[in-house]
Amino acid sequence: MKRTLYAEEHEALRESFRSWLDKEIVPHEIEWNEAGIVPRTVFSDAGSHGFLGFDVPEEFGGGGMPDFRFNTIIDEEIQLSGAGSSGLGISLHNDICVPYFLKYCTKEQRERWLPGIASGELITAIGMTEPGIGSDLGSLATSAIRDGDRYIVNGSKIFITNGINADLVITAVKTDPSQRHKGISLLIMERGLEGFERGRNLDKIGLHSQDTAELFFNDVSVPAENLLGDEGNGFAMLVDNLPQERLSIAVAGVAAAKAALEWTLEYVKERTAFGQSVGSFQNTRFVLAELATEIDVAQAYVDNCTLALNVNDLTAEDAAKAKWWCTELQKRAVDSCLQLFGGYGYMVEYPIARAYKDARVTTIYGGTTEIMKEIIGRSLGL
Repeated sequence: MKRTLYAEEHEALRESFRSWLDKEIVPHEIEWNEAGIVPRTVFSDAGSHGFLGFDVPEEFGGGGMPDFRFNTIIDEEIQLSGAGSSGLGISLHNDICVPYFLKYCTKEQRERWLPGIASGELITAIGMTEPGIGSDLGSLATSAIRDGDRYIVNGSKIFITNGINADLVITAVKTDPSQRHKGISLLIMERGLEGFERGRNLDKIGLHSQDTAELFFNDVSVPAENLLGDEGNGFAMLVDNLPQERLSIAVAGVAAAKAALEWTLEYVKERTAFGQSVGSFQNTRFVLAELATEIDVAQAYVDNCTLALNVNDLTAEDAAKAKWWCTELQKRAVDSCLQLFGGYGYMVEYPIARAYKDARVTTIYGGTTEIMKEIIGRSLGL
């Protein structure tokens, strides 16, 4: 189905970004998977080509283009190129972290951080999850006690994407331990602060080249000017940005399913069994016909959500629908497609094998499928 979401300038970005991916990222995907991390130069190189901070004002070195369609181009091509693991950090930086700096920074903070964020010299991450609390942010234990013009921070975070590479971590802390959600604030933890330590780069099932870390805060003295927004308003700020975060994951999910379909269509035309191509069997045609239909239907919904986000009209419920449906589709698609590759689909040198491992976490991060259904169910008055 022909899409009408993009204009000429968006497709120009697609061509430029895909060329960069194919030259600078895709050839290193297996190497960086084995290393468990991408070089920091990936971000600075992306920044130098204008692939970071599309909505950051031009005066700070960004694109000055508050249009989420530019972000979705990046998210789609990362998946379609087969570089889903190595490119995830770029999507996190652009789609999930940048909005916090744009919406809530003071003038001084914008001048201090936005140029480096746009150039890729300052890599961003967000620290919400803690051991044992899952999605219950009201129970987070990382404390930030005001001491004059500083906060003293103690606690830890886990499963933090970009955790090793990050220079700026948007960190959810309790500034008022007597409160649950109303006691949460956001502090920017900067690389180099004494007592701010990185734990191990976690060994995951998939997304191997995406550094995912534990973070530890031991009496870290953080300047009060690193407070993002107002004290006690952290939870509201996190909730406000969740629709864009979940749409970003949905965009990537549909693109990953589409990539799996494209790789499989090419493969089944070449692979033979019993004297004929695997693609000529009715079962193959039916499996791929179902996936092609589901992808087109999901794509239309996600494109509408993107347009709604651009006019600040994307609801939490609609974003939740997109997130759970598209990530579950991603899982089904890569599983069905890997089956059609036979034994070769189990070999890591094939993108479908890496995509299979990478897909498993997408129904978990950003809010589990079960949490998404709970959000939707409550909106129905249930």
